[in-house]
Amino acid sequence: MVDIHSILADHRSKGKDKGRSEDDVDAGGRNVEYSPTTSEIPDVFFDQIIVDFKLSRIEILVLMYIYRRVWCFPNLHRSHGISQMMSHTEMAKNLGVAIEDIYSSLRKLEEYDFIRTIRAGQYFSRRFFSKELDARFDQKYDDFEI
Repeated sequence: MVDIHSILADHRSKGKDKGRSEDDVDAGGRNVEYSPTTSEIPDVFFDQIIVDFKLSRIEILVLMYIYRRVWCFPNLHRSHGISQMMSHTEMAKNLGVAIEDIYSSLRKLEEYDFIRTIRAGQYFSRRFFSKELDARFDQKYDDFEI
């Protein structure tokens, strides 16, 4: 009689390994596509910003996209709170949002003073989202005065 565990162990899914290359596997043999990652977002975002400011879903997506570019990914300008240059079209594609909605959200986030446009595709983003919260948590920016 065949054991169910041996049948399942020999079974290969039709879709999973299709088109898989060695580049999709990390040094430990794990599939890179499914490797969990994390980004550090201050609790004040969840405790105050979302509560006090009625941000739309797209505004939250754009804010988190810029925030991660500045504070969570490798960035030479991190100490200044400035993102590397990025394409608005690429941002819209990555977020699955229309480019017009990206522009509208950027304007709204600037009105709240969460971000500042340095030049097209490069933004200043506060570590604790607002000037008051930055002051409360003693966040300073190297030689970058707003």
